Amino acid sequence: MTTFTPVAHAQVVADVLAIAAAIEADADWRPTFVVGVGRGGLVPAVYLSHATGLPTLSCDLSARVKEFADDVLVRLATRAAAGERLLFVDDINDSGRTIGLLRERLATARAPDGSVRFATLIDNAVSAQRVDYRARTIDRTATKDWFVFPWEALAPSEALSADAAAVPERIG
Repeated sequence: MTTFTPVAHAQVVADVLAIAAAIEADADWRPTFVVGVGRGGLVPAVYLSHATGLPTLSCDLSARVKEFADDVLVRLATRAAAGERLLFVDDINDSGRTIGLLRERLATARAPDGSVRFATLIDNAVSAQRVDYRARTIDRTATKDWFVFPWEALAPSEALSADAAAVPERIG
């Protein structure tokens, strides 16, 4: 049985502030844009935009609509090639699938090395992908909870269960 663990709004705010502080402390790299990854990264990206004063852009892999994912990533890679730096934000780096897909598509579109970084509220230490900034770290070999962020709290329980079951090893 899946354990659903709500993430309080106050925790999200604290997590975003922790990431903002890490970005501020990074003397070697400053993003030009915060890029929210739909769906789960959109709200944290907007919060991070406000916390840092950086403008926000978005892309959405979850909807599987080319014009809002692949086409956007090509345009973002072009901006990166012109010297802009992109910080992609998602709620959780769980399996690493989303971040791996973003890295692959941005590289294919010729985003230069060093122009793209990733931040998540929660980072899975055993994920296939690494992130550059994180607020908290979990280990999916020990933590099987399904985290329910405030923006997901309105979803029907069947939808949450289906999302959690999509990659069984995350919760099993």
